[in-house]
Amino acid sequence: MFHVFRNANGVIQSVSREAQPGSELLDEGDPEIQRFFKSSGEPSFDDVDAGFVRVLEDLIDTLILKNVIHHTDLPSAAQRKLMLRKGLRTRIHGALNLLGNDDRLI
Repeated sequence: MFHVFRNANGVIQSVSREAQPGSELLDEGDPEIQRFFKSSGEPSFDDVDAGFVRVLEDLIDTLILKNVIHHTDLPSAAQRKLMLRKGLRTRIHGALNLLGNDDRLI
């Protein structure tokens, strides 16, 4: 739950987790709360999570390449998810690689 203050136009002006005199109580899932945080210029957890997942995926790949862990050491659900992501990334990379992989010198 958030405690909000509104401006004269009724638009949320500030948000607090702590109760404040004269504040209005709104649920975290309230659309106005969601709009407030998206409009604040701060990255959302969804934005940050997408980048963080890529970091974890690269970390796992590095650990596997250095023989610190093996793909089969991971739970089967994690193996499937990694392979799915790797396949999607390969297809996306291939779709964006308009010049192909021709390494010949001209």
